[in-house]
Amino acid sequence: MQDTEVKSLDANVLGGFDSIIMAIAGSAPAYSIAASTAVLVGAVGLMGPAALLWCGIPMFGIAWAFSYLGRTEANAGASYAWVARAIHPIFGYIAGWALLVSATIFMVAGSLPAGSVTLGLFHSAWSNNTLLVTIVGAFWFLLMAAMVMIGIRITARVQWIMSSIEIAILLLFAVLAIVHAAHGGRIPFSWAWFGFGGFHGLSGFASGALVAAFYYWGWDVSANLNEETKNAMRTPGRGGLWGVVIVFLLFQVFTVATNVTLPGHVISANSANVLTVLGQAIWPGLGGRLLTFAVMLSTIATLETTLIQVTRSLFAMGRDRTLPGGFARIHPVWKTPWVASVVVGIISVALFVASNFVGSVSAVMTDAINAIGLQIAIYYGLAGLSVVLTYRRIIFRSAANFLFVGLWPFVGAVFMFWILVEVVGSLSGTTLWVGFGSMALGLVPMAIYWARGSRYFQSRGFSLAEESATAEISEAVG
Repeated sequence: MQDTEVKSLDANVLGGFDSIIMAIAGSAPAYSIAASTAVLVGAVGLMGPAALLWCGIPMFGIAWAFSYLGRTEANAGASYAWVARAIHPIFGYIAGWALLVSATIFMVAGSLPAGSVTLGLFHSAWSNNTLLVTIVGAFWFLLMAAMVMIGIRITARVQWIMSSIEIAILLLFAVLAIVHAAHGGRIPFSWAWFGFGGFHGLSGFASGALVAAFYYWGWDVSANLNEETKNAMRTPGRGGLWGVVIVFLLFQVFTVATNVTLPGHVISANSANVLTVLGQAIWPGLGGRLLTFAVMLSTIATLETTLIQVTRSLFAMGRDRTLPGGFARIHPVWKTPWVASVVVGIISVALFVASNFVGSVSAVMTDAINAIGLQIAIYYGLAGLSVVLTYRRIIFRSAANFLFVGLWPFVGAVFMFWILVEVVGSLSGTTLWVGFGSMALGLVPMAIYWARGSRYFQSRGFSLAEESATAEISEAVG
């Protein structure tokens, strides 16, 4: 009886639209722009559009990798399961652990602006009150944790509402930003912002690309929901691809608008929420409040999707007995991994409360974003290599196979690993300790459960990949 409960998530609940919404919410366009723009500008100045463009192209390769890896097996662990079978279980575990720690760090960092932005809607001075920010941020986080635990159906409905309003506001301001830039920008638009000439060497570009990777990160939540999605081997992958396309366009428009509209000292002084200041400049009075509301919705929505990724990954690892089996326990009514939800909630709130009383908001966000960027590069890079190895026998059978399953994901993987190596020397000690120290902790449970004989560490190969890959790929791109 217990074994049946452990393995049964609520299947066939989500559809294609749900997958796209989840992917967009995972990348959190309004939150990413608001919280990361100052870090991006600090790294590359006016070259933010170029960093997002040249990181976005290989990121599409990683999205293709997730799409085709998803056709080999529906598994809530996503890259944790796929990398293990394509490369080696050690690397699969590292990919899974990288997602767990990056998402945990994000939930700590993400709760901070959730509280600050919410309070800012009512009184600007309240947004700088550490105690109030901590209380409100913790409230939003716990509310989203409750939504995720109660069930994927209500989670999806909440996401529809929040993300639809957020995207509508962003689209409105994308148009207004273009009009404003054409009639009275601080500086004129320049195509040079999309080139390489403005970076301070390769290390400067890599620093910007690391931040850009954080912008995009999160779209792969659709992959972690594959066991709960209709047409589980196709729909999540398509949702992830469309999610990357949509957020790529939004990021470009608002980064260019920031360059045109806001001077560097204003961006630096409003590092926690640049988007609100941009909205006020474009539409004085109401503009700032509308974009603040969009940031609040985006932050809350991405807390929810991040919780989904963590709890589904813990569920898969508990089911495989590579972490305590209790993480795989499914609530008999809600059909969600409730033990994982409770544990993640307690740990994240404790870390969030502690972090709010250590250092400035700017320092906490910069260190968190860069640390997460390191971990993103690890598990996205491993996924890019995995799809090439999984489909290696059929990559050269057609031009489409070569591009979408071979070259593009491989370039994405190489790019991610290059970022990882290139930026290490330029990051602060705190960032490196958080980024790599939290990764090193994963070696402890991996060694323990390997010694206990978990079957996961003996897994090899995909049964479907070699038999039906050609038909799958031809239909997808044809």
